[in-house]
Order: sequence, then C-alpha cells, then structure tokens
Amino acid sequence: MRQIWSDERKFQIWLEIEVLACEVMAKLGQIPRAGAVEIRKRASFSIQEIAEIEKRTNHDVIAFLENVAESVGPAARWIHQGLTSSDILDTTLAVQLNESAGILLDDVEKVRSTIAVQARRYKMTPMIGRSHGVHAEPITFGLKLALMFDEFGRAKERLTQVRERIRVGKISGAVGTHAHVDPAVERAVCEKLGLKPATLSTQIVQRDRHAEFMTTLAVIASSIDRWATEFRHLQRTEVLEVEEFFGEGQKGSSAMPHKRNPITGERLSGLARVIRGNAVVALENVALWHERDISHSSAERIILPDSCILLDYMLVKLREIVEQLQVYPERMAQNLELTKGLYFSQSILLALTQAGAERKTAYEAVQRAAMKTWKGEGTFAENAKCEPEIAAKLSAADVDRFCSLDIHFKHVDATFKALGLD
Repeated sequence: MRQIWSDERKFQIWLEIEVLACEVMAKLGQIPRAGAVEIRKRASFSIQEIAEIEKRTNHDVIAFLENVAESVGPAARWIHQGLTSSDILDTTLAVQLNESAGILLDDVEKVRSTIAVQARRYKMTPMIGRSHGVHAEPITFGLKLALMFDEFGRAKERLTQVRERIRVGKISGAVGTHAHVDPAVERAVCEKLGLKPATLSTQIVQRDRHAEFMTTLAVIASSIDRWATEFRHLQRTEVLEVEEFFGEGQKGSSAMPHKRNPITGERLSGLARVIRGNAVVALENVALWHERDISHSSAERIILPDSCILLDYMLVKLREIVEQLQVYPERMAQNLELTKGLYFSQSILLALTQAGAERKTAYEAVQRAAMKTWKGEGTFAENAKCEPEIAAKLSAADVDRFCSLDIHFKHVDATFKALGLD
C-alpha cells in the first residue's frame, strides 16, 4: 500500500499517461509516429531533479514535464499536447485508488475468512447477550462472530461498489470540453490504465466520487472500531470472556506488572477516529468553485494515502486479533449463571400469555419472581414456581421446560446456513 502512494509510483503513472496519450495521438495522425516512438523509448524521470525544479516553478506537474523533456530531447514538444495538469493528477489518483481498493478488498476477505473459522468453532458456545451493558438473553459466541462476518460482508459490497465509481479518469483539457484533445485519446488512455473515462468532467473529476470513497473507508473503519470495542468490553476484568493475545515477554504497564491490556483494540478505535475525520475533509472537498479550484488538492495529498494505508493496517490488525483471540467458554458459563436464570423471564411471560393469562398480569407476576431473584432469594425458576399467577397456568415441569437454553439456540443452524457459514 505504501508503494502505491510513493512518489516513485506516482511519477510512473504520470509518465505512462503522457506516453500513452502521445501514442494515441500518433495513431490518430495528430503528432508524428516517430515522435511517439522516441518518447516511449527515451522518457524517464528523476525524483530528486523534479524536486529541485519544483523549488523554482512551484508547480509539480511543470517540474515533472521539464525533467522528462530533458530525457527525451526534441520530441518532448509533443508531450502534454492539449492536456492540463488535472488530466494527469486525477487520472493518476484514480489508478492509485483502484489499486488501493484491490488491496483493501483482499484485506476484508482475509478478515472474513478468519472470522468464519472462529464463528464455526464457537457456534454453540453459550454466553449471555447484553443490552445497555446489562444481561439480557443467552446467545452463542459463534452467533456474535457470525454477526461480525455479516457486517464485513457489507464492507466488501460497499468497497466493491465505490471502487467502480472511483475508477474514473479524465483527459479532457482545461475545463473538460476536449477543446484541444480528442475524446478518443481519453478513452484509449483510460482503457489502458484499467479505468473508465468520465462521461463529463470539468478540469477535474468531480469530488463526490472521492467523498464516497472516503466515507466508505470511514464506515469500514467504524466497523473495525465497533468490534474492537466489543472485544475490549469482553476483556474487562469483571467480564473476561475473551482476551487479546498477550505474548511472552510482552508488558502491559510500566507501573503494574500484572496488567494485560487490550492495546491493539484501543489502537484500532483511535485510528478509526482519524479516518472518520478524514472523511469529513473529503465531504468538504466536494464544493469547489466553478470548473475547479485547488482547495481540495492539498487536503487530498494527506487524507487519501493516509486513510488507505491506515485502513490496510487496521484490517490486518483486526484479523490478527480475531485469529489469536483467547476465548474462555468457562467464564462465559459462569457469567451466564450470575443472574440465576433471570434471562428466562421472556420465555415464561410468553408461555403464560399463550396459556391464557392477560399480558399485564403475567408481566407483573414474572417481574415479581425476577425481583426476588435479583435480591438473592433463590433461582428465577424457583421463584416463578411460587408465584400464584404463574402456578395457576404453568406446572413446575412447564417452568423447567421453558427455562432452557435450547429455546434460544434452536435457529442457530439456520442462521449459519443463511450466512454461508454452514
């Protein structure tokens, strides 16, 4: 990913665009064929020399063209015929974003494959589900990971879709009218670079495309943040159902030798904030003056490479977290037992209404049994059996039957199958 955004790669693409344009113009009879051959044969650049020229010109594309001309000689007069700087810059940017999207899609696919392995492994491992941070009803750790698998499936879809909208180049001149460069040049060059030509552009490719790309990266980063936060919560001492891998020789605190902290998850949450902030900049870049101004350019030189590199890193680190995650089923079982079966309250409530009880009466009876359990007076099942309104509709055997984990897990297989995880 770093290589895609390096000066070396950028100037390689710049040079290829200029050379391809010359070759197409030669085929169209607009410049001498011998000139195009000479340009292809001799054209080269020096990053160091371009930097020195730019100190004088204060213009990167002109500095590049001057340096390339030195390597070509007289035929260099045919280079950049009818083109404007943004023809080179935006078309190059499309190549870089397309290549970056390819790497990110591969990262997402590897993350999903790793999640799938763990989801299948813990498919039927019971744990408590939580809402508002409070024990709710039982789930399985495999279901939690299946949800993660599904979420990154949407990340793949979004990135695939936005890749098509960002894979657009333009070689249409100073205000996009093709006044001095044939549309055939644009079509041919873009095709050679694996891009689509913009149906219509101004001096630039419109920045709603780049904003969508950046917001897509921000959504994916937020999904990473969501799951990093999930695992961090599950690692809290009071919970400790999962834990980030802690290597031999690793240290958790300069002051407290006992500490084992979820530092990678915390790092991912922090970096997600950076990408979300960069997405706001991309949205600000959409509104430019008329056929273009340059206010977007300086910001994009930071936010686009930084965000692509960051997300690449984050996806790799998330995969490592999932792959090496320390999972503690025994602790999950202990936490399930903390509330002595309170999570069966809805099962009893529904059984009562199906047996003919009025819902308000049934709710209050189940709640009374639950409150006794909260206060430490026996299990929920025991207290439910002692409530007159419950006992009038359900036998003790009925209560035991409805206080079963099987009720909560009966659709797990179907869910896994629907996700392609069977």
